[in-house]
Amino acid sequence: MTESLREPTSDEEWAIYHSIRRRVLFELRGLGHTYNANHPDERRVGHHAFLFWSGTVPVGVIRVDINGDTAIFRRVAIRDDVQRRGHGRSLLRAAEEFARSMGCTRIESHVDPGAVGFYERCGFVRPAPRANPGTTNLMTKPL
Repeated sequence: MTESLREPTSDEEWAIYHSIRRRVLFELRGLGHTYNANHPDERRVGHHAFLFWSGTVPVGVIRVDINGDTAIFRRVAIRDDVQRRGHGRSLLRAAEEFARSMGCTRIESHVDPGAVGFYERCGFVRPAPRANPGTTNLMTKPL
């Protein structure tokens, strides 16, 4: 099945983008009430929101913020009903290709403690131990 990373182009696609993020990254963590679909960072210059598609079905999201030669992967999520099927790895590979196309040579991501193992299996490393247990882990990967 063909997989692709595409920026949302319609109100419907933006709604899907936000519903995946809200569900996986906020509601499932008990933080649904804090999600802000209208946060200004979503459409800031240099910030690229993407839906990840498996065929004609949106299965994941990522926002890639470009800061010089560094791509910052933010709010990476795969729909909870299709996790553990390889979509996360495919999404990260597609986002890495996008980052390369933008001239980036390095990736950073602030990773939930429960996802550190996944990111390590995808080639990311933790440059320093976590300062505060329970917080996100800075992970990096050269391109």
